[in-house]
Amino acid sequence: MANIRYITSGESHGQALTGIIEGLPSNLELSIEQIDNQLKRRQKGYGRGGRMKIESDKASVLSGLRWGKTIGSPLCLQIINKDWENWKQGMSIDSADIGSISPVTRARPGHADLSGALKYNQSDIRNILERSSARETAMRVALGAVARQFLSVFGVSIGSYIIRIGNAEIQSLDETLEELFKKAEQSEVRCPDLSATNRMKAAIDEAKEQGDTLGGTFVVFATGLPVGIGSHIQWDKKLDGRLAQAIMGIQAVKAVEFGIGSKAAELPGSQVMDEIFYDKDSGYYRKTNNAGGIEGGMTNGMPLIIRAVMKPIPTLRKPLNSVDIISKEAFKAAYERSDVCAVPACSVIAEAMTALVLADGFMEKFGGDSLEETVWNWKGYVEQVKVF
Repeated sequence: MANIRYITSGESHGQALTGIIEGLPSNLELSIEQIDNQLKRRQKGYGRGGRMKIESDKASVLSGLRWGKTIGSPLCLQIINKDWENWKQGMSIDSADIGSISPVTRARPGHADLSGALKYNQSDIRNILERSSARETAMRVALGAVARQFLSVFGVSIGSYIIRIGNAEIQSLDETLEELFKKAEQSEVRCPDLSATNRMKAAIDEAKEQGDTLGGTFVVFATGLPVGIGSHIQWDKKLDGRLAQAIMGIQAVKAVEFGIGSKAAELPGSQVMDEIFYDKDSGYYRKTNNAGGIEGGMTNGMPLIIRAVMKPIPTLRKPLNSVDIISKEAFKAAYERSDVCAVPACSVIAEAMTALVLADGFMEKFGGDSLEETVWNWKGYVEQVKVF
């Protein structure tokens, strides 16, 4: 059973998105401003669509917080959809508004449309696309921002940067993770290399002109993690498995790997394993991080390095062939307002999901009912590891 549980609700054009996170210790100071800053980061990025001009996401706390600190009960967040004003009848909960807008019957390839309509027996695909939309990830970013504030108490930092969009790719990365992240924050595509940034923007412009979309690859990292978050004891306790599921659960993510990832298949073991060293001042340490900070399903003290691939957004201005689920006639797929490229936003969402999984791992390892108890447990463990 998870120590930190969370759930979201809400539709893309519904009244609001809501989320509940349970399992946080009491007495954690929370900044709503920090949550809103993460929501802003999600909305930025070259190649984003018209929705970003409509929405300026801000979170409000409905429960679980008193006078700026958590009280141990479930924390409930809400993000109002400003576009709701235009959808009050079309997304109404009242049966009197049935038929106020036309149903969506043309399934879009690459979306949840057809599979969802068949699974849930829906003749109007809007009942599927409203929830399967990546709009839902705004709440995951808000919940992840809460988890980040919890982790910061223990000196854990999380960041990300883009290494590829379409065919435009970074050539080399010789700087620290923190430096790469800082530079990425100044880039419209969240890429730390100026030359690659310009190539990526040009690729996005070209795709837009052609009515197409682009995907890409990004890196998420976490520093400051102690040894031993996660476990080798059971398959579902392995931290890399939990992180992979969380990031694969983001819309359009198609691959996740750790450290050197698939490159490990091309090299002999002598070039893959991270050798172990020791000195009395540093304790145990590694000179390489091919494992990406996880061995045996547990953190090993090195930075966590995750690489993920996002496919191109399947909603195209140049629509693909599809079939009307009512008439069964061939049509061009319906177009819903969409982005040309959302890889920069996806990396921010992946940061949030990483934070949620790591926060769960911290509470699993060190958890107490109050923040003070949790910090006490953490400090004791860190000292134990130092003298081992």
